[in-house]
Amino acid sequence: MTDAPRGESAPRLAVIGAGPAGLAATLAAARRGLRVTLVDAAPEAGGQFYRQPAAGLGARRPQALHHQWRSWERLRAGLDGLIAAGLVTHLRDHHVWCVTRRRSGFTVHALLGPEQEQPVEVRADAVLLATGGYEKVLPFPGWTLPGVVTAGGAQAMLKGGLVLPGRTAVVAGTGPLLLPVATGLAAAGARVAALVESADPRAFVRRSPALAAQPGKLAEGAHYAARLLRHGVRTLVHHTVVEAHGDRRDQRLEAVTVAALDAAGRVRPGTRRRIDCDTLAVGHGMLPHTDLAEGLGCRIDEVAVHVDDEQRTDVPGVWAAGEATGVGGAVLALAEGHIAGRSAAARLYGREPDSRALAGAARARAGLRRFATALDEAYAPPAHWTAQVTDDTVVCRCEEVTGGTVRRAVTELGAGDLRTVKLLTRAGMGWCQGRMCGPAVAGLAGCPETAARRPFARPVPLGVLARAGGAADDDDDDDDEQCHVTYHPDHSDSPEEP
Repeated sequence: MTDAPRGESAPRLAVIGAGPAGLAATLAAARRGLRVTLVDAAPEAGGQFYRQPAAGLGARRPQALHHQWRSWERLRAGLDGLIAAGLVTHLRDHHVWCVTRRRSGFTVHALLGPEQEQPVEVRADAVLLATGGYEKVLPFPGWTLPGVVTAGGAQAMLKGGLVLPGRTAVVAGTGPLLLPVATGLAAAGARVAALVESADPRAFVRRSPALAAQPGKLAEGAHYAARLLRHGVRTLVHHTVVEAHGDRRDQRLEAVTVAALDAAGRVRPGTRRRIDCDTLAVGHGMLPHTDLAEGLGCRIDEVAVHVDDEQRTDVPGVWAAGEATGVGGAVLALAEGHIAGRSAAARLYGREPDSRALAGAARARAGLRRFATALDEAYAPPAHWTAQVTDDTVVCRCEEVTGGTVRRAVTELGAGDLRTVKLLTRAGMGWCQGRMCGPAVAGLAGCPETAARRPFARPVPLGVLARAGGAADDDDDDDDEQCHVTYHPDHSDSPEEP
């Protein structure tokens, strides 16, 4: 159904991210009269959740890697139909590094090409951020050994490349992601020696009212548990990995040591056991991607983008949906994306969204958000995880900063906040800009975990940065006749239109 006339005069919406939230938002907005440009870094839509094997791999049953395949098929069919009708432009392999506000609208700055050096600009009247999340990994001795991967990384290798990270795996950490990773590896032929979950079962009992309100989610968890049982996967609940071991000559993972936790989250003496493996898939939950929102000046509540009931940020013309507003899973992301897309369509045409039409999605969002909050609390990492980080354990891999260096910055040099710790140790100054080590450094320094402010969402060549700076000084009183996507094949002063 279309609520408004189409054509070149229709408002333009740029949706950044083609995961569940971005796809739902794109479909809702385009069907209601907006010209939508869907910008995504991947070669195909779907995001991390609906990640597909490359066509060249010839996967015969890609649906075997997913438990929500029908939802994906509906989204893909809807997107393909809108693209064919000329209502959506899908820009693949476009890596967004910044979004800037202009006098009339926004400019999305992206990089295209194998080396991510070709600049692309997308101009729009409004922006919808569906940037997803990334994994949180807490360090421990041996975590830098080859063979230690993130849980999401192992899943991406399996879904996207049909590759097993190893023959014998241990899946460890905390969070709901561990269940599909362990079952996926086992179903694909790996021997999963153990699933090591640090969460205390009593934490789930205390939150049973909020969890029981989503029986579908509980059934999903039970489904994974049954599959693990069928594959003979040993589950160690309220345990944690305390060390990964590797051969000193080739530095390859050979085994991990795990131990039980007590009620306070400390390692219980006498419970350590060694498990042989060549792969450790480890993760401690997810964190929202907020870089683009922060660059636009959006309010961030602790680690997530703040939004209202319509998924609007506090910056006019900017919506956000999905994991960027708080990690909650694909179903919640779909509900938020639908609400955001409909809100953007109505607001850009100067109307109030139809609250009755959004009532169902709003109710689903509220229940799923309560469930996600309860789950996040139950899956909190062990309270005393820092006790397992030795002084010679590398914490920041980019700058090779150890746990002892961070501790000395606090105890001997008097660092009382993350910024000072960073300046004294260089932790978080490397390629990832603190995305991987930020939570660990905060924990070791005794500082609250907050979203780190970064000027750009990814590294940018200086030539591209100079061009973007010069473009900001140009007259941007564009009109509807200007192409809304501009490619710059080189660094000359004469950009070409596609």
